[in-house]
Amino acid sequence: MARYELLNNVAHKDLRVATGFGARFGDDVGMVPAFPSEYAELQREYPIFFRKDADGQWMSVALLGFEQRENLYLQDGRWNAAYLPGAAAKGPFLIGFQEQRIDGELRQEPVIHVDVEHPRVNTVEGERVFLPQGGNSPYLDHIAGILRGIRDGTTFGAEMFAAFDALGLIQPVQLAVELDERHRVDVSGLHSIDRDTLAALDGPALERMNRAGYLEGAYLVLASLHNVRRLMAEKQRRLRAHDATLSDGRG
Repeated sequence: MARYELLNNVAHKDLRVATGFGARFGDDVGMVPAFPSEYAELQREYPIFFRKDADGQWMSVALLGFEQRENLYLQDGRWNAAYLPGAAAKGPFLIGFQEQRIDGELRQEPVIHVDVEHPRVNTVEGERVFLPQGGNSPYLDHIAGILRGIRDGTTFGAEMFAAFDALGLIQPVQLAVELDERHRVDVSGLHSIDRDTLAALDGPALERMNRAGYLEGAYLVLASLHNVRRLMAEKQRRLRAHDATLSDGRG
């Protein structure tokens, strides 16, 4: 159960964060949230799709595997990709808001919270959050940058997804993957940009999309879909390895 606390260099002066990867850290997930601020990096290595969140709002996700607890980028404690999605890179941290008086005016200012029950959090190993004298560590500065990207991407994304939806660009896709003659996977609930609908948009609609910065996002999502082949290849490799292990065991 998560237990978030407002991060500070007194209560959390000895806090460390383990930075390895694996199921024990909660990395065994089939998808993670994706933010438009990182689409350019994500689309090189991950398929990006849309789906509805628990509140019925559109969100985008990076697909990591074909099953709920399957992350095909994980292997032997490593994450096999040059770019780590922000939702994974942020670890036990999130941005919250605190009312602060600035120049005599009450404002909601962003502040960092930490989940002290997160399996990465400890006081023995990993990256220090604060320096011995109390200042932010380079690791915490890095995390702050990731959280700013997530915050900005969340706000921008909500507006972009609404624009996509209003234009009929978000359409369901059925991801039915034939891995071999014995294995098939179906991933439901995913949506993508409809290429034909995008191509049929008139000049004024395209101009509005471009001026708002949404058009690039649509094309990056489409460009990311070639990465489904990467996931298929890795899934097939693991199935062959599993079958070979079973065969050796029988032999």
